[in-house]
Formats: sequence, structure tokens, C-alpha cells
Amino acid sequence: MPPKIFLKSLDEIQPSQLFISAAKLAHVMRDFDPPQPETLDPIPIKALGDDVMFTDGHTRAFAAFLCGLSEIRVFWDEDELDWEAYTICMQWCKTAGIHTIADLKERIVSPEAYETLWHDRCREMQEDLETRRNQK
Repeated sequence: MPPKIFLKSLDEIQPSQLFISAAKLAHVMRDFDPPQPETLDPIPIKALGDDVMFTDGHTRAFAAFLCGLSEIRVFWDEDELDWEAYTICMQWCKTAGIHTIADLKERIVSPEAYETLWHDRCREMQEDLETRRNQK
């Protein structure tokens, strides 16, 4: 059964990503015309504790923000993901002052910087989690 898709305010969803790739954003913006909620593929979200966060689709959500949309189509993510890792990423965002997708406006970086600043950090965190889990 396909997930139920509904509208949610962008400012009610906590990002779980610290940066946006400029190249990916440019690609999404080319395909995002006209800027209407229904032209954007639904974005997965997950409730973790008291927060509702993006599990994917940060670039599409940011493109929606840039186009002036206040709501986007979303669905509840039921995939079996590493929720401990997502919790860590969400905490990194909160510590950096990122509480809504709009807070990423000063964090658009080159693809090379994105790889270093975000992907490398995530890989290191995943390795640390794996090490801790194996020690138990």
C-alpha cells in the first residue's frame, strides 16, 4: 500500500543535514517549475522524540523554500533506517542552529565541499557507531 501523502509546513520539519550541494540544488531548481507543492515529489519525514525531521529530500525542500512555498507534500518514512545515526545528524543540526530548512540558506556549498563537510563526517560517524556497537 502506498504511503499517505499530506501537506506539512516547512517550518515544522527539522533538517537532519548540515549542508546543501550547490550542484544538486541547481539541478533541482531547473526541474522545479512552476513552484507549486504538487510539482515536487513527496519528501519522507520521521518523528523522533518530539521532533519531526526530514529523512531525505533536503535539497527539494530547500528549493521549495527558495520558491516561496510554505508547505510541501510529505509522507511518513517507514523504512528500516539507522535511526541512531539520524538522531546524531539531527543533533548536529540543532547544535549548529539549523531548526528549519530556511536555516540552510548560508550552507550551500560546492560538490567538493559537500563531500568533505557532509559525507566524510557522516562516514566517520557511521564508523564510530559500528565500532561502539561491536564492542557491546
